[in-house]
Amino acid sequence: MTPDVSTEVPMNVDPKPGPASFDDDDYPAFTMGRAAEMLGTTPGFLRSLDEAKLITPQRSEGGHRRYSRYQLRIAARARELVDQGTALEAACRIIILEDQLAEALRINEEMRRQGK
Repeated sequence: MTPDVSTEVPMNVDPKPGPASFDDDDYPAFTMGRAAEMLGTTPGFLRSLDEAKLITPQRSEGGHRRYSRYQLRIAARARELVDQGTALEAACRIIILEDQLAEALRINEEMRRQGK
């Protein structure tokens, strides 16, 4: 698995909402405005995360950005770091490294359980 924090949702797929979508962390349920409101930030901040390639929101048929809960958690972490005085580029790198470390630890634990 590639340790990339962006979601792997094809850009040309329009997911259909339904009961299964409610529990899906990767379902792009939130508009940019709603996402910014939930995070207490501006749409410009979310656009900057997209430009930095930290998160890549899915686009609606009209071209509007849509964010998943997973992406909102990543954006919240970026905002936390930036609010602490970390430059946006450095914050993005920190988050990517945190994600890679978590994945490596998960793989190590899995291998340990399998006795390898």
